[in-house]
Parts: sequence; C-alpha cells; structure tokens
Amino acid sequence: MQLQLCTWQEVEDHLKRSTGIIVPIGSTEQHGPNGLIGTDALTAELIARGIGEQADALVAPTISVGMAQHHMAFAGSMTLRPSTLIAVVHDTVRSLARHGFDRIYFLNGHGGNIATVTAAFSEVYADASLDRDGGNAPRLRCKLKNWYETPGVKALSKELYGDAEGSHATPSEVAVTQFAYPEAIKKARMKPKLAPKGPILDAEDYRRRFPDGRIGSDPTLATPEAGKRLYEAAVKDLIEDYRAFLEAA
Repeated sequence: MQLQLCTWQEVEDHLKRSTGIIVPIGSTEQHGPNGLIGTDALTAELIARGIGEQADALVAPTISVGMAQHHMAFAGSMTLRPSTLIAVVHDTVRSLARHGFDRIYFLNGHGGNIATVTAAFSEVYADASLDRDGGNAPRLRCKLKNWYETPGVKALSKELYGDAEGSHATPSEVAVTQFAYPEAIKKARMKPKLAPKGPILDAEDYRRRFPDGRIGSDPTLATPEAGKRLYEAAVKDLIEDYRAFLEAA
C-alpha cells in the first residue's frame, strides 16, 4: 500500500489499524559498467513494496538521493550533504509523526546513508527530549534496516557469489534490479573480472582507485532469476523484522 496512491481518508483509516510506516531510502549513484544509477533506491523501493503487500504495511515515497559524495567523479551520480540529508530525514519523520505515525521504519539500500540517517534519528529524539510539553506524546521510534544485510540475503549472496559479492556494484543488488526491470538489463565486459578492494575517500580518489566504479565485485554474475530469489529472501526476513519493530516497547 503506497502512501502516494492513497487518499487522506484511506491514510486515516490505515492509522486505526497500524501506526507504522516504511520509508524506502537509497541513493542515485554509479554502480559500475552494468549497474543502474538508481540501484540503491530501486531495490529499497521494490522490497519495501513487497513487505507492504504481504504485511498490510503503508509505504512512503522513496528518498532517492542520499549521501554519496564519494561517487561524484562518475557521471550521473547525485548527492546530498550530510546536513541536508539529516534535515530531509528529520522533516520526513516529523511530518509523518504529525499524523499519528510513531513507528517509522527506514529500509535502506545504500551503506553511505547509515551514519547520516542515524544522526537524523538523534535529532528527532532530541526534539522529544527538549520539548517540555511532550511528556504525554506517543513514543516516536525510528529504525534503519539495510535490506542487503538480512540473514537470508547474506546466506544466499554467499551461496551464489562467494567472494565475488564485493562491497559496491555487487552482483546481488544488480540481480535484484534485473529481476525488477528486465527491460533495463545492461551488458558490459569488465576488466579485471573481479574489481579491486580498498578504502573509500573523496570522489577523485575513488575514481583513481576504482576506475570503473566497482569495489571487490563481479556483477557480471547477476541474473534476474537470482534477483528474484534475493528479493523473496529479503521480503521474508524483513516482514518479521518490521512486525517485531511495531511490537517493541
């Protein structure tokens, strides 16, 4: 159930059943020679909708641009400053809380968002702590969950790709986009077949260390069939995690 496809009356009715909501968050950044620039946002959105369909969960619009400054030497990448992303997440949470949502579950597809989104949660909790009139307000809780780190996804990624999974432009995330958007599958030769590994610093240094954008991965191993399996594993694990989040004190 997508928030943007609902009327306000439908949202009010949903709030009578549940005060939880899922917010997909990702990034718009390069993903190597055969990975879509929108991979991190597209995968988070797809999986969030899968959870929504199976768990009667409301899914908010995707935050598609994240903290990706280190990718800016590659054409098409976009970024928000950490301070900007903190403000976006903070205002997203406060907007939803204004209507009665008090369990806000951010489903993340981009590792570069983790520190900044966690800082944004601290801003939200600081608002509550500093508000003298907030003592009787419902307890607002936020959670960040990375879809690619659930037990089922990690086990399947290891089975399918082993060390070729790498850490950026991975065959797992590319496979999920191939499953979701088969018409957009890209073919590309990669040399070396397995990308190098190393640290992530500023944009120019990243481009120098990782000329084609990959880190430690071989995304030529991705297939739509594997993407379907990874998607199903993620949805299964995350439904359980989301329901536990709703019931937590």
